[in-house]
Amino acid sequence: MFSFKKGTSSVLSDIKVFTPDTFTDYRGTMWTFWDESLDTPKQKISKFTHSRKNVLRGLHGDDVTSKHITCVYGAFYLVVVDYREDSPTYLQWDSFTLDDKNCKSVLVPPGFLNGHLCLTNECVFHYTQSYPNQYVDWDKQKTVKWNDNRININWPITEPILSGRDK
Repeated sequence: MFSFKKGTSSVLSDIKVFTPDTFTDYRGTMWTFWDESLDTPKQKISKFTHSRKNVLRGLHGDDVTSKHITCVYGAFYLVVVDYREDSPTYLQWDSFTLDDKNCKSVLVPPGFLNGHLCLTNECVFHYTQSYPNQYVDWDKQKTVKWNDNRININWPITEPILSGRDK
C-alpha cells in the first residue's frame, strides 16, 4: 500500500493537501489517490472534466459538499476561496498547481469555492464529492465571478475561456 504526505494550506488551514508516494519504473508511474488513511468524508460521486488550455472553470461551491480534487492528465491551477461569511479567513484564497507528475490532491471542505485553469494543451480534472443527503448539482451551487475584485485572485491569465455561467 502507498502512503501519503499530509499537509495543509498555509493560508487556509481547513484545506488539506495530500502528496502520495509514487512508484515509477520504465512503464510509467503508479499512485493511490485515496484510501481510508486520509480520513476524508465518505465519497459518494466521482466526476471528471476535460478542458483545453486557458479554460477556466469556477468559482463554484456550496455549504454541504466536500470535494477531493486531483489532476489525471496535464496541469491546472487550482484556486480555493473561503466563502464562509462567519470565518476569520472569509474571501481569502490559496492556489495549487496540480499535474500528472506531482500527483497531489486537495480536499476542499463545505463552504469553500474552487475554480481551476487548464495550463497545458489539455487537462483532466478529477474530483470525488461527499455530501450528507442530496447531491448539490451545478444549478444549485454558488457561483462567483472568477475575477471578483473582493477576492482579487492572482490568476496567471487575463482573458480565459469561460462558460456563460462563469462570465
